[in-house]
Amino acid sequence: MTDQRINRREALQISAALGAGLWLGTSTQSTRAAANEKLNVAVIGIGGRGVANLNAVAKTENIVALCDIDDKRAGKAYERFPKAKKYTDFRRMLDSMENQIDAVVVSTPDHTHFHPSMMAMTMGKHLYCEKPMAHSVWEVREMTKLAAKKNLATQLGMQRHALENMHRVVELIKSGTIGDVNEVHSWIGSNRGMPDQPVKTVTPPKTLDWDLWIGPAKFRPYALNAKGEGALAPYNWRFWWDYGTGETGNFGCHILDIPYWALDLKYPTRVDASGPEIDTERTPTEMHTSFAFPANDKRPGLKLHWYQSKSGPAILKEKGVRLKGANTLFIGSKGMLLTGFGSHKLFPEKTFEGFKTPDQSIPDSPGFHREWTDACKGGTPATCNFDYSGPLTETVLLGNNAYRAGGGFDWNATTLTATGNDKVKPFLYSKFRKGWEDFTS
Repeated sequence: MTDQRINRREALQISAALGAGLWLGTSTQSTRAAANEKLNVAVIGIGGRGVANLNAVAKTENIVALCDIDDKRAGKAYERFPKAKKYTDFRRMLDSMENQIDAVVVSTPDHTHFHPSMMAMTMGKHLYCEKPMAHSVWEVREMTKLAAKKNLATQLGMQRHALENMHRVVELIKSGTIGDVNEVHSWIGSNRGMPDQPVKTVTPPKTLDWDLWIGPAKFRPYALNAKGEGALAPYNWRFWWDYGTGETGNFGCHILDIPYWALDLKYPTRVDASGPEIDTERTPTEMHTSFAFPANDKRPGLKLHWYQSKSGPAILKEKGVRLKGANTLFIGSKGMLLTGFGSHKLFPEKTFEGFKTPDQSIPDSPGFHREWTDACKGGTPATCNFDYSGPLTETVLLGNNAYRAGGGFDWNATTLTATGNDKVKPFLYSKFRKGWEDFTS
């Protein structure tokens, strides 16, 4: 392992400073590079999805620091950027390189988004964070508030937002092509979840700092499942509630981005959920959640449905609509629009024969990561900045919360209060293990 680990005494000092709203370094206000200058970027998490983010940002900016808890998975990135300083502990990296970093990319597992993101933003660093933004509704709200307070350029990793088909679908809905939309059905065709239980506790690989991988979450020893895979790392964590958010967290921010953008959604006022028997530790293989949104000055009130279902929702057969790759059905007063990320179709087909699409009003994206780096340099806010993606992420997580709580509740987004189901409260907030109590809810 690299040797820049932070010791317990230093960790507690940092935690205390952050908890008090202070920082040990010097720069706590955001800085904007000139449009023709390159940003100095630090990347936390450079295996898996982190590689794609690293490579995308490196096309235009300077990579000055790399951080990962697994030297083996990070090895290729280390080789590609030999001049970047290498760290195991993000706290050590940010502490020692505070004045050399303009922006930070966080691509770690869900349960470790919050701490590095909050630390970086507290220092005034612009932030790109993988989806879902964080592990609890409270964490998401705190990140959203801090980004606004610090006037930071942010972007959530919902890269499909830049796709041309997404733009055309949003234009169709906003132009009133299918009339007033009162119902939306979105889904992920998947039965992933309920991962195998650990069967054997073993010593972690020498290249992996297991304690740092666990971070603020509930500690579990490194273990293998019956297939000989890591029970949690490098990927199965996604389907354990203590570390991941299931397929809803995995794909919800991508897919619900379509109706969120098209219908100017923000916070629901009612959340309901149903599904198989609840497992307190592992995410389900299927579920159905729904969200009621009040009317605004652009549209009437509506209900948004989210499904995890291998075969898709029954509404498709009921309405007699099909489209390969579809994941969202808009139902309006004048028709329906069925779409996925790459294509869309209007129904009833006869009604829309010869239909002329509206003129393009949404400009082409310069590239999803480029949106963010341009914003860091004083350009317009990135399209998935936290003001937009924070409420979306909260909604995604609320769906999980309702399922875990065994039923629905009325939601007050202003006070983060659920009424009608007392079982949901523990899932809305975060409880961090000893040594990680900074920002404790």
